[in-house]
Amino acid sequence: MATVYFDAATRRYSGKDVPPAVDAITLDIEDGEFLVLVGPSGCGKSTTLRMLAGLEPVDDGRILVDGHDQKGVRPRDRDIAMVFQSYALYPNMTAAQNMAFALDNSKVPKSQTKERVAEAAKILELEDLLDRKPGQMSGGQRQRVAMGRAIVRQPKVFCMDEPLSNLDAKLRVSTRSQIAGLQRRLGITTVYVTHDQVEAMTMGHRVAVLKDGRLQQVAAPEELYDRPVNTFVAAFIGSPAITLVESGVHDGRAEVHGLPVPLHREVAGVAGERVVVGFRPESWRIVPDSDTEALQLRVELVEALGSESFVYARRGDGDEDGPDAERVTIKTEKRAGVEVGDVVRVRPVEDEVHVFDAASGERLGS
Repeated sequence: MATVYFDAATRRYSGKDVPPAVDAITLDIEDGEFLVLVGPSGCGKSTTLRMLAGLEPVDDGRILVDGHDQKGVRPRDRDIAMVFQSYALYPNMTAAQNMAFALDNSKVPKSQTKERVAEAAKILELEDLLDRKPGQMSGGQRQRVAMGRAIVRQPKVFCMDEPLSNLDAKLRVSTRSQIAGLQRRLGITTVYVTHDQVEAMTMGHRVAVLKDGRLQQVAAPEELYDRPVNTFVAAFIGSPAITLVESGVHDGRAEVHGLPVPLHREVAGVAGERVVVGFRPESWRIVPDSDTEALQLRVELVEALGSESFVYARRGDGDEDGPDAERVTIKTEKRAGVEVGDVVRVRPVEDEVHVFDAASGERLGS
């Protein structure tokens, strides 16, 4: 186990006129922590991971593992185990041989290698598959073999680069719980890359959100959801996505499609002339038709998910190019009785309103 510290670490692929792929990231990862790097494609998350593993150079800044600068340290000497998206198994070797390969190359005694492979196979429920080759295994089984290959090395740090993206949806859910449970059991510092924000929110002790090579926010999943630092994080974290509406500010109130929304005193005191107001799906309440001052919406789509439903609705006549085209997403109970074409009236939960500066996108208030 080990601590990891990114100290203004930067990676450039081209000349000075091109923005860095990873731009001066400073990030402190605790011993035994499961940290997830998440963001859209091209944001620099995989490059950040590869810099830690020694597969990409650090052009500026530095990366420390247990306080030791990794500059000039070869990947094989970093005591970091990498799990790739593509599994990267040798097709002509059995599962046991794939798992033992790195140990054999390091001249670990065969008895010790056999013991480590057997222990990893037991943890990953691979005992009946050790004699099979990758072509005889499912995607989930191959991914577990790749995990086993990393485990037997007993590294200081696990680096995982989108290891579940090749699996189907059902297998992804079960495998991510296995990985999270495995990390808790082994206590090995883990840096995990994904583009799937649901994966990030359900697996990580903390989540680091990247955009265009820059770190936007690092926090526990609940804090990212409840207190995003800017509109990018607010929009990226959460499914279905948050509803963001730009509004003017008058007398301490914003206006959402004609509905006045009071702002907290601390927010109203620092807000400029325009703000962006955000509402999570669960922060809307459907109110009786008699509440004529509530926001009136026409339902376009209902996603019934069994225990709950998500209602997508718009104000106005549904013209997507019109001035009132912004869609509002509302979470409802299982039997809310809302159907496509219905007209509903809604109000936001005032204590759950997110407010951001319209110019900078930065969060206003706590």
